[in-house]
This record gives sequence, C-alpha cells and structure tokens, in this order.
Amino acid sequence: MPEGERTAEIRLRPPRNTLNERVVGWWRLQWLLMTAVPVVPLAVLGALIEPARFWLLLPAVVLAAAGGGAAALLPIWWFRTHRWEVTEDAVYVRTGFFWQEWRIAPMSRIQTVDTVRGPLEQLHRLATVTVTTASSKGAVRIEGLDHEVAAELAERLTRITRATPGDAT
Repeated sequence: MPEGERTAEIRLRPPRNTLNERVVGWWRLQWLLMTAVPVVPLAVLGALIEPARFWLLLPAVVLAAAGGGAAALLPIWWFRTHRWEVTEDAVYVRTGFFWQEWRIAPMSRIQTVDTVRGPLEQLHRLATVTVTTASSKGAVRIEGLDHEVAAELAERLTRITRATPGDAT
C-alpha cells in the first residue's frame, strides 16, 4: 500500500488503556509528602516560637488543608484523564484535562525503553515505562502501570522496535 493511502487511514483517537488503580494512592502519597515538606517545619517552629506562633501556624494550617484537599481530589481526576496504548505502529499517551497533551512515538523513532520503580512505586507495586525517541520534545512516559504489566510492555516494545525498520534518528 502506498504511504499516502496508509496515512489517510490513521485516525487520532483516545488511547484505550487506563493506568492501574493503585496509581491514585501513589499520587496521593506523593502529594501528601510534598505538602508535609513546608507544613511540618512551620508547625514545629510555631510550637517552639511563641511570639510568632500565629504567623507560623496559620500558613501551616492553610497549606495542610489545601494539600489534603488536593491529595483527595486531584489523583482521582488524573486517573480519569490519563490514558495509554501501544500498537504495532506507535506508543500513544494522553495526559491532562485542561491542557491535554497527546504524545505519539512511532516505533521507528524509539531508541530505548526503560522501566523505573522508585521507592513509592515499589510500595504500590507500580512502575513507569519511559520510551526515549529521537524527538527534541523528550521521552514518552507511561506512569502508574502495574509492575508486571510494565515489564511485559517493555519486553513487547523491545520486540516490536527490533522488528521495525528504521534507524530511530
């Protein structure tokens, strides 16, 4: 089939796969830890420095409330909007709600496939697959996958890219 005809058949559609539901807990824990970084020192200093207690505890309470609310709501919203899919032709990732980002990495442009599991991801039995391409935009990341699914996906991508003609540049 001529290249022009094949291109005409490809339609941009939302990727089919959702992330693992445990990603909500992982994102919540990250958000709570980021919230704790400013809140804990403010609370400790507020408890120790009586003349400045109000001015230290007030922002601690406000930040704790905002961080707790964000940790409760944002991960659910993110889970509903993040999608990914791998076909024989490309890797598709969609993130965001207000500012949606669609990343498509053709198999012929893939240079490396990495699987990463940080300490918090390991706690939630999750992993991130990073697909590095020859794009100036950078790598395509699929976060929040079950660690076994991520390993299988990395193996599948390696097989497909090995069989795909092109030099990934």
